[in-house]
Amino acid sequence: MSAHEGSRSYDAVIVGGGHNGLVAAAYLARAGRSVLVLERLGHTGGAAVSTRPFAGVDARLSRYSYLVSLLPAKIVQDLGLDFRLRTRDISSYTPVERAGHPTGLLVGGGERRTREAFARLTGGDREFDAWQRFYALTGRVARSVFPTLTEPLPTRGELRGRVDDEEAWRALFEEPIGVAVEERFRDDLVRGVVLTDALIGTFADAHDPTLAQNRCFLYHVIGGGTGAWDVPVGGMGALTDALAGAARAAGAVIATGHEAVRIDTDGRNAEVSWRSADGEGAAAARHVLVGASPQALAALTGDTPPAPAEGAQLKVNMLLKRLPRLRDTSVDPREAFAGTFHIAEGYEQLAEAHARATAGELPAAPPSEIYCHSLTDPTILGPDLVAEGHHTLTLFGLHAPARLFERDNDAVREELLRRTLAQLDAHLAEPLADCLATDADGRPCIEARSPLDLERDLGLPGGNIFHRALSWPWAQDGTGRWGVETRHPNVLLCGAGAVRGGGVSGVSGHNAAMAVLKQDVP
Repeated sequence: MSAHEGSRSYDAVIVGGGHNGLVAAAYLARAGRSVLVLERLGHTGGAAVSTRPFAGVDARLSRYSYLVSLLPAKIVQDLGLDFRLRTRDISSYTPVERAGHPTGLLVGGGERRTREAFARLTGGDREFDAWQRFYALTGRVARSVFPTLTEPLPTRGELRGRVDDEEAWRALFEEPIGVAVEERFRDDLVRGVVLTDALIGTFADAHDPTLAQNRCFLYHVIGGGTGAWDVPVGGMGALTDALAGAARAAGAVIATGHEAVRIDTDGRNAEVSWRSADGEGAAAARHVLVGASPQALAALTGDTPPAPAEGAQLKVNMLLKRLPRLRDTSVDPREAFAGTFHIAEGYEQLAEAHARATAGELPAAPPSEIYCHSLTDPTILGPDLVAEGHHTLTLFGLHAPARLFERDNDAVREELLRRTLAQLDAHLAEPLADCLATDADGRPCIEARSPLDLERDLGLPGGNIFHRALSWPWAQDGTGRWGVETRHPNVLLCGAGAVRGGGVSGVSGHNAAMAVLKQDVP
């Protein structure tokens, strides 16, 4: 629907039709508010979309964001979404060569099997016992912290009281996560597997004094109160399609191809100007919710923008004719790729890659992790592809800051991809290239995206998947009651850059909607 149609005045205008904006739209429309969503692109979903990236190939991939952990069941239930997640029995597999022989660590398939895998790799029970104790600790934190994400912001002291565990508080909230990892684990590979959750989309060292890595780790282990990362059935687009459907069913107007260009507000009433292929226009609103980045918000309101953000990842999507065979013959590729397949993510390897990237060089052994969506959910593939044994692979590379790509994005991206796949090939019994499917034009089914590509395609500042560094989930000066407030009383930030934003969670959208509804109460 076009913004030209219907009312020119709304209770709420939402800038951005990503998943957070759609969550806010659905909540507000269900509460009887008139809502207009302005989306720059020709479709809703933002980074949480499913697309067919390979010409003539019936494979619908989660092109950007790809797993779900932080989405509260409350949002799915409140909005009546037809959306399902599937759990993965295998958590991770990490290949390594020791004493000249290929081996690895398979985590999952039950406690007994995982204990045996640790013992084979490390020579005893010590590391597995430490693993159990550490993740019992993170589980206690998850059960305490996750429910607070959809409540008004607690103070730091209140959250500390909710956690009520001094050991956990020190390990996760006060000291660099590297301290906890090194205190508890001895094996380099085990240390690396633990640390990776602190580095997803976050360019930091294990001992970074800013604790950016701790904040990233926290958000990766609290989801659902368990820290589990689940597969969205039908791909990530299934979630945003369900959200758009719920918003429309409740009466929200969603105008795609409409780019917001300015927000004027006196704190009580606002006007949002936009442009589309059909011309320009404006809509009046009591409230404006911005699902874009803090930088985009500042540009719309004319405020001083925050410090520049920087992304630090390589995202690669692939379609294979078959899963590759592994050098480690003790593990079935169907299990190894079903969870997170860690590549070059030993503890020292991660430190070396970070040091090289900090020095302005591409890592010689780029760390990355892979998973196969189609092993858990084959519905994203056409029936013929499933019958022929095709599978998707999603690769997420770490320690690839945007600054490295600025001199020549295309050339650096291709070189980093080459180095990354070489690290994977070192653990395969056949080259990955031999397993790649081809599209209708005979080209290999593989695409890579750098931070600069994500900035261009999705408007992510610096390609940062969280819009900016993740925040602690408590109130600080200027954060407001819900963590979505801005200096303009009737303009709220409902994107990933809000406090407690980041990841596919819908939390910012929920909290912005709650802020509006509570504000509207006489």
